[in-house]
Amino acid sequence: MKTEKIKTLGALKQAGYQSKSIKDELRDNLIQKIKNKETTFEGVHGYENTVIPELERAILSRHNINLLGLRGQAKTRLARLMLNLLDEYIPIVEGSEVNDDPLNPISRYAVELIKERGDDTPISWLHRSERFAEKLATPDVTVADIIGDVDPIKAANLKLSYADDRVIHYGMIPRANRCIFVINELPDLQARIQVALFNILQEGDIQIRGFKVRLPLDIQFLFTANPEDYTNRGSIVTPLKDRIGSQILTHYPEDIETARLITEQEANLVEGQKENVYVPDLAKDLLEQIVFEARESEYIDAKSGVSARLSITGFENLLSTAERRALLARDEKTSLRMSDFVGVIPSITGKVELVYEGEQEGAAVVAYNLIGEAVKNLFLEFFPKIEKLKKQDDETPYDDIVSWFFNQKDGFELLDDLRDKEYQSMLDAVAPLDDLLGEYQPNLKKRDSYFVKEFILWALAEYKQLSKHRFSEGIQFKDPYGSFISGI
Repeated sequence: MKTEKIKTLGALKQAGYQSKSIKDELRDNLIQKIKNKETTFEGVHGYENTVIPELERAILSRHNINLLGLRGQAKTRLARLMLNLLDEYIPIVEGSEVNDDPLNPISRYAVELIKERGDDTPISWLHRSERFAEKLATPDVTVADIIGDVDPIKAANLKLSYADDRVIHYGMIPRANRCIFVINELPDLQARIQVALFNILQEGDIQIRGFKVRLPLDIQFLFTANPEDYTNRGSIVTPLKDRIGSQILTHYPEDIETARLITEQEANLVEGQKENVYVPDLAKDLLEQIVFEARESEYIDAKSGVSARLSITGFENLLSTAERRALLARDEKTSLRMSDFVGVIPSITGKVELVYEGEQEGAAVVAYNLIGEAVKNLFLEFFPKIEKLKKQDDETPYDDIVSWFFNQKDGFELLDDLRDKEYQSMLDAVAPLDDLLGEYQPNLKKRDSYFVKEFILWALAEYKQLSKHRFSEGIQFKDPYGSFISGI
């Protein structure tokens, strides 16, 4: 029988419905998914062999869970994806504030209704999408907010004494009975509020304002916390940590391929940007390498972390930079350029916490240097190493390029507003770049070659083979020693 056709308690009993706790529900559905070799947490990448197995073990153990990790590590996403492990619908006593199970009611309202109506008690069905409650822990959260309190207005309207438990106004947790309840940034919750959770986690019941009311709540708790919070803003009180069954450590992507997958999945792009801006694979790798460099930088606070949102918003800014340039130049389509990475800087400066030395340098300078370090390190995956020191007569693959720039007395300028044809013809004029690509990247696609050519120039500048100067309208490349020799 379809669930929507069951409208009364009697019909529910006849259908053979069996009550089960939310933790058993999650466990049984997870077991089924594992047996069917289905993906349990769709759209989460990089956790296949680390976080997800631990999370599955915690669910099988019927534990309340704490996800501990730095910002931008998909903690909240994992919590929300647990919804997919719930049954599609569950029955509740119609009109219940606390989602009473018709076969196992806990509230006074449901108990009295069933006593009065018996098998004719009306029931309704709650979809799993409605079985998720989330609260961000902020300093202003009170016990009344999350547990409940006496409601004087209700007492006045019903003409009841404050001693009557019908004057209770239930907080978020009781209303989340038979649901997944998430508290984000748990350490930010005041210690006295954390204490109010003790009974709920251990005994599964609540007490409100001294009432002798016992509500054996059925809730799957999931907390998220940032380890930085333990020292900077607050802490999880020890007895509360003791009552949380499993603490699972999250982490950042461990390789560029995984990071790229996340960025492309999460970036909020319009169709016009996808169709009109071509992004070479090297550009995508470079963006992720910038984030990896940021996590290792001595100028950035490692304890604070560098969120995956940096690469996501950076990718959006990158395409918008190219799109804006094309609009100004009246080009219908364009390809991403190395110089477009200047547009990523605003995404970096707002998402990194600088240490003292970084503050002295300045956020924009640190961001620009991160781009340079990423270019420098990624370059070695495609081209031979550039030695800092070499014998005078030693030849390198880059000599012809450096010589070409030596002969450019006025330097070589790539302006930001060049149309694609002008940009390409300027790079084509540097003939030694084609020779280098032909030798070391012979299978490179034509449409990728111009990005790679400019990438080579940036790399040579980072390795001090060329000088690079950023000015308001573009970038100038020069031989670093030619101007001294010529006396210019």
